[in-house]
Formats: sequence, C-alpha cells, structure tokens
Amino acid sequence: METTSRAVAQAPAEEDGQHVPSVRRTVDGYLRAPFPWYGLDEAFTGPRWLMQVGLAADGAVAHGSVGHGDEPSVRSEYTAGSDQETKERFAVVVTVAANPVRRSADGTGLLEATSVSSAAWLAGVGLLSFTWPGQMDHSLRDDWLEQQTETAWVLADDLEGEDWSTLSLPVDGVPTPFHYRESEFGWVLAGSTQEGVHVGAYGRGMSAYGLGFAVVKNIAAYDA
Repeated sequence: METTSRAVAQAPAEEDGQHVPSVRRTVDGYLRAPFPWYGLDEAFTGPRWLMQVGLAADGAVAHGSVGHGDEPSVRSEYTAGSDQETKERFAVVVTVAANPVRRSADGTGLLEATSVSSAAWLAGVGLLSFTWPGQMDHSLRDDWLEQQTETAWVLADDLEGEDWSTLSLPVDGVPTPFHYRESEFGWVLAGSTQEGVHVGAYGRGMSAYGLGFAVVKNIAAYDA
C-alpha cells in the first residue's frame, strides 16, 4: 500500500490509560507544514483543538490532526449506548500531504508515497487510540491495539472492498466522494481535496453525514 510509514503515526500520549492534553498541544509543527490544514467548516460552532503532527523520514511535516467537540479520553469502560458515549461527542480531521514516491533530502533513498489509503489508515488508528473495549484487562490492551492496528492497515489497503461505502460531503463547498465505514467504536472516512492533500476523519457521538470540511484559515486559532 502506498502510505506513510506506520512508524510515523503518533498515538496520543497516555498516562494510566488516560489522555494527557498538555503533551500534544503545540502549534509550531502545524506552522511548518508546506500544505494547507483541513478542519470542519464554519457550520460547526463548537470547540476546536490541536492534536499532533507526524513527520516523514526526512523530518518534514507529513500529516497532522485537529479535533472538534469534546476532547476524548481513552475509554476503559466502553459500552455502546452508555452514558459515557453520549457525553463524548467529537470529530477529528486528519490532513495528509499528497506526495508521490520521491527521493529523500540526502539522496540516499526513497520516501514513501501517500494516498487516500494513508488518510484512511491514520484515521482508523486515531479512533483506536481512544478506544478500549469494556471488560478488557489493562495488560491486554497493547496486544488488542496492535491487532486492531493491523486490521485498520488491511482495511485501508482495500478502500473498494465491502467494508467501505461511499459518502459525499462538501470540501470547500464542493461535493466530494469519501470512503466511509462504521464500527462499534465510531466511524472513519477518507478522501482527497483539490488542494493537493488527502483528508481523513474519525469520530464518535457526532454523525459523519452532516459534516463539511474546509481549509483552516488560521491554525493558531485551534491552539488552546
């Protein structure tokens, strides 16, 4: 699969199974990106917040995520339909630079290409990072996460497969096709924009069907 390296994907920091917001929030990496960032469009009026950026092998900013709604925490007691589920409503938008296979800055090797599958995989892994099946022992979560991450990789490599459906959503006001799938833990989608980037998204408690995406005019406004 043409995608960013799996080593590039950075899971949110955790401490005792909980999210640590102060570790990840910095606008500096976002400002270094040579591509535009995407978030939900102006129809969304709730909180917006930064997450983290990922770097390519040459140190350049390759992708990053911005959040909308409630800031999620790792669910140690996830149960569909629970009060915790109704309290946590969020959507995270992942922007991935669209790059072909290219030589590294030092000319010694090749950097991997990116594609819509890259955005789909990063979104899938992002959703997993905030998921912990109910009744699972703490010591087993790493094994579960590794297994599910591999599954997300396989699914992202087969966007035309039966696990995905097609969803049309506005991107900068233009109807754009996305690959979309749901699971018991939330939803994931991925597509491409006219600005030369791929966009992925994942969320829980917010319906994907009513979302729209747009270029972030001022990424610093997401910094809390």
